[in-house]
Parts: sequence; C-alpha cells; structure tokens
Amino acid sequence: MNYEEIVCDANNLYRAYKASVKNSKWKETSQKFAMNFLKYIFSIQEDLVYRTLQNGLVDEFLLSERGRVRPITSIQIKDRIIRHVLCDEILSPEVKKRIIYDNGASVKGRGISHQRNRFEVHLHKYYRLYGNEGWILFGDFSKFYDNIIHEIAKRELLKLVDDDEFIDWLLTIIFNGFKIDVSYMSDEEYESCITNTFNKVDYRLIPKELLTGEKWMDKSVNIGDQLSQIIGIYYPYRIDNYVKYVRSQKFYGRYMDDWYIMNPNKKELQDLLANIRVIADELGIHINEKKTHIVKISSTYKYLQVKYTLTKDGKVIKRINPTRVTAMHRKLKKLAVKVKVSDICYENVENMFRGWMGSFYKLLSRQQRNSLIQLYEDLFDKNVTVVNKKLVILDRSDKEG
Repeated sequence: MNYEEIVCDANNLYRAYKASVKNSKWKETSQKFAMNFLKYIFSIQEDLVYRTLQNGLVDEFLLSERGRVRPITSIQIKDRIIRHVLCDEILSPEVKKRIIYDNGASVKGRGISHQRNRFEVHLHKYYRLYGNEGWILFGDFSKFYDNIIHEIAKRELLKLVDDDEFIDWLLTIIFNGFKIDVSYMSDEEYESCITNTFNKVDYRLIPKELLTGEKWMDKSVNIGDQLSQIIGIYYPYRIDNYVKYVRSQKFYGRYMDDWYIMNPNKKELQDLLANIRVIADELGIHINEKKTHIVKISSTYKYLQVKYTLTKDGKVIKRINPTRVTAMHRKLKKLAVKVKVSDICYENVENMFRGWMGSFYKLLSRQQRNSLIQLYEDLFDKNVTVVNKKLVILDRSDKEG
C-alpha cells in the first residue's frame, strides 16, 4: 500500500480510534463517539479520500510539569485519530530508524526512565576511561516547542516519506492548525517574529479582541499533539548527528530540549557548544543561556529532576530533587479539591500518581515514600500497598470488605 492507502485504510483508522480513547473512555465526548464510532470513522475516511478534511476546535489549558508551566492543547477525537494513524503507521517507524539511541523521549520502549538510565550508564563508562576528572556540558533549548518553524519541520518530515504528495497535503492541513494569530504585532515586530523567541504562555495574556486574523506566524507546535511529539524528537536531529557522529562524542544524550555531553576536555566542550549554536540558529532553536553551562563531572548536578554525583571511587550517587517531593505533596492536595467538586476525574489523578511514583520510586527514601502514600490515602480515602515496587490502590471500603 502507498501512504494514502495506509492512512485511509479503515482498519488502521479503527486501531487509531482505539488508541485515541484508550485513556479517556470515561469522558462524555469519548462515550458519545463510541456510540457511533463506525459512522465517524467512515466520515473521517471520506474526508481523507476526497481531501475535505478540516481541523477541529481545540481546548487550551496550562499544566505545571517538572517546575515549568506549559500551555497544553487538547484536540478532538477525530483529529487524534488522524494523528495516530499518521504517526503510528508512517512517521514514528521512520523517525525511530533515523534518531540516535540516546534520544529517548516519546519513543516506545524508551522514555524518561530509559534516559535517566542512559545518563547513569554514560557516567559509569566515562569513569572507566577517565576517572571522575573532566566536565559535563548541560544544555537546554528555550521555549523549544513554541519556536519550531513550520517550514523546516514540514520539510524534514517529508524527507522521511520521499516528499509524498498525500502526506504533504495532510501535513499542510495540520500545520495550518498550528499557526499563531499575531495580528497584535506591529509591522516591525511581525517582520522579525520568526527569528525572535516566542513564548506561548505570555501569548495567552494577549486580549482576544487584538487577534483579528490579519497576521499569522508559521511557528510553534502544540504540546499535547502527537505530531508535535514526533517533531520534538526529530527536529534537532542535525545537532544529535553532529555531536554523536561528526564529533564522535560517545557520552551524549538528549531528552526533548534537555541534553548533555561528557568530555575530559573543557575547551572541546566549549567548541562543541559554539558549533551547536550555529546549527540551532539555522533551525530557529534558541539556547537557554541560564540552563546551559559546563560543570565538573565530580560535582553534584541535576538531570531530568534527579541529582547525581560521580565519586572518586566510581560510585554514582542518585537522589531525587527534594523540591519535586514537596511539589507533589502540594499537587495532590490541589487535585483532591478538584476531584471533590468534580472538576477532574479521579482516574486521571490515580494514573498520574502511579506514573510519578513509578518514575521516582527507587530514588525516594522510605520516609518520602511513606509520607506520599499516607497523604494520598487520606486525601482520596484509599488503601495503598506496594507489591514488587508497584502500587495497588483500593477503596478503603473494598479493603475492609
């Protein structure tokens, strides 16, 4: 089958539908869709075949994650289905073939735990070669998703499919939904908006009456959109390849906008950073100067919310950033209030807590684990036990019965 046949195939659209509602079956919109899912799937198929597809409405909200406030965009089920079939069946397999192994975000079988493990593996391998003498360059891209340029992102994605005409049309539709209304900008601001750093959180403060649709910026992709995840993995691949293959840096890894390079020579790291800046400028990526720095590998540093130290004996000491535990305490209390007034569904909170505990379980002290579990039990009237480092959560009434 060609790419158009793959995307339009009813069986692929059905699988995409199942994936789209997997974690949201409790929602009213998902339940209404499920009542007539075949009708909707054939309607989507018709829109794809006859090229009548249009982007649906979106819902935006702010999410505080790992100490950052991020604007999240929620799209309709129809659009999620199209993203799933495009990404799962076509783009993801091609991207996975081309990215480096130490680029672990949003890749099946990898993820944040994998990336932390790779960082630790690199520390151990580095020690065997150089001891704990040397340096680490930690880098960060500022407002990464907000400043992805559509023309470049689309061009790179089309290379994966040999500039296929149908995929070109479909990506054009999707990227049109990513465009930013910048009618509030002066002519001078508009001329330089592609190269200037754009902040979507600040953009939400712009009065709606100033967004008249007269000027549009072809930059920024929506966090929460599956295609955006693919773009985030693949967009800086030139930087990954330059560091890993052109400069032969064995101890390099990237998780979306967070990256590191370990090297015994500080000057070489400075030269690497200078060349990375050149490639980043060409891609419209902005280096976050506050979070980009070189530190001694024997010092204490933070990567993906975990603190590490490589001792003179080669031991890697890991511990969770204490502020993340405090933040989780506060978050659970706020979520409990929202569950009580039915602003959010309890199942979402439970899934979040399971995921968070799964990510940090080994890094938490016994006291920290017990404190979090006790708070969760009291807030949500549950009994929580740990079996093989996995949470078993039951209603207290079930436990008593």
